[in-house]
Amino acid sequence: MTSDEQTRKVIEQFNEAFQKHDPALLGDVIAADCRLENSGPAPDGSRHEGYDECLAFWSSIASNQDADFTVEEMWVADERSVVRWTLRWGSGPADFVRGVNVHRLSGGRIVESFGYVKG
Repeated sequence: MTSDEQTRKVIEQFNEAFQKHDPALLGDVIAADCRLENSGPAPDGSRHEGYDECLAFWSSIASNQDADFTVEEMWVADERSVVRWTLRWGSGPADFVRGVNVHRLSGGRIVESFGYVKG
């Protein structure tokens, strides 16, 4: 399997955790030394380091049954990916946000993830 294929598989599983509201899908795609920067609060977002912190943060989002996560587009290059997405939490015209996640993998696991939203 090429690194592009491996990265695509990992990021598809990561995205699926949010689409299916299944945090269990996150466990084997996060590296022990993972670090993530969330899009909020402004201006720099929250930062989380290590497997446990990253898993807890993402699990809280993935388990939210009221959120609808839709992938708009995904690009993969070697061990990097960019995912454009929409997150909807209600039926109103302003009950959503569009954003981008930028990931870097190492050894088939996510080691860095940066989230950005249109504001």
